[in-house]
Amino acid sequence: MNIVSKWKVLVTPRSFAANGSRPLDMLKDRGCEVVLNPFGRILEKREMMELIRGMDAVIVGVDPLDGEVLAQGDRLKVISKYGVGTDNIDLAAAERRGIRVTVTAGANTEAVADYTMALMLAAARRIIPIDRRCRHLDWSKMTAVDVWGKTIGIVGLGVIGKGVARRAQGFNMRVLAYDIVQDEAYAARHGIRYVPLRELLTEADFVSLHLPLTEQTYHLIGAEELRLMKPHAVLVNTARGGLVDEKALIEALRNRRIWGAGLDVFEREPPEHRELLELDNVVLGSHSAASTFQAIENMGIMAAAHVLEALEAPD
Repeated sequence: MNIVSKWKVLVTPRSFAANGSRPLDMLKDRGCEVVLNPFGRILEKREMMELIRGMDAVIVGVDPLDGEVLAQGDRLKVISKYGVGTDNIDLAAAERRGIRVTVTAGANTEAVADYTMALMLAAARRIIPIDRRCRHLDWSKMTAVDVWGKTIGIVGLGVIGKGVARRAQGFNMRVLAYDIVQDEAYAARHGIRYVPLRELLTEADFVSLHLPLTEQTYHLIGAEELRLMKPHAVLVNTARGGLVDEKALIEALRNRRIWGAGLDVFEREPPEHRELLELDNVVLGSHSAASTFQAIENMGIMAAAHVLEALEAPD
């Protein structure tokens, strides 16, 4: 049976429905014509401005949706974020135009928390340099730092931060947290102590970032903050690249002021500061913390459901 298209939906994330057709089927079966990302990469602003014209909805990853782009969305009713970070979306402009914005909260929590721990372990134990040596038949030992029984500082104790805390406690780690909004009841139940950011950076052996990127959190970790960290401390960022001053981090890593870093996000992707690609005390990811079969399916289904809910809502 042919379904007459009632709405047009632009889908920019490359992994959307990549491992199963259910999210696409949800849209098509309810009368949506789906336009997929034609470039196989993050879209540039001018490309978004062209593609968004005539669309009733967009399912978006990290592609730009500023005021100029949204001005081209003459029919746009809903922006369904494929993930939770909305720093690429001009929320004020969307509100002025009456465009609903949704996020897939919780869909990738466990995947990102898993990946955070993987980066932490890899950076602490020098997994990547050891692997490279072994491939050249170099079986020399490389001394690293422990994770078991250490202190982790979680900057942003939201759903993903709490997921990391659960995993860290499995490693018998003491958990410190910093957040503007504090879930005191949760912290008390799980033996987590809220502290000021300065104290967290000074005491933690591992610092893991889980905050949104805002004007207030931009470059939250800069040269001064890195100087507070222990010489054997590891910084992990699976949230947003702009939370960290990359130039300051490169300086700290180059001069061995901290032990290492695990980064899945950057201010620009691929990284603008190419020295990050050359340092042996940093583990790099391609913004792939949420890229598991289950998380991708969860995000796709949730993003599609949000689109349909908005489009089918009575005017």
